[in-house]
Amino acid sequence: MEKLIHGTDANFNMEVLASDTPVLVDFWAPWCAPCRIIAPVVEELANELEGKLKVVKVNTDENPSIAQEYGIMSIPTLGIFKDGRLVNSVIGAVPKQHLLQAIKPHLDTIN
Repeated sequence: MEKLIHGTDANFNMEVLASDTPVLVDFWAPWCAPCRIIAPVVEELANELEGKLKVVKVNTDENPSIAQEYGIMSIPTLGIFKDGRLVNSVIGAVPKQHLLQAIKPHLDTIN
């Protein structure tokens, strides 16, 4: 199974909103330097929390309607979705521990 899913306007409902697993959505763009800084952290979390957390990357340049729908004003924004709802978000290139603290309350089980 692909650990990082490429989210689009077409698959967002299926991959994120209909997911049985909590989803971390990385709203990013190729020109965004902080997005490139946090990308390895997002990838690490996808590997470490595989099976507990789904990770979807949404390029806001290619999929502006999703970003607009969720009021994404700056990137990177990392949205945490559970049961089809945005339950938390973190803005900016933050340390891994900060991101984990935002995610943990929304996971069903975590070691």
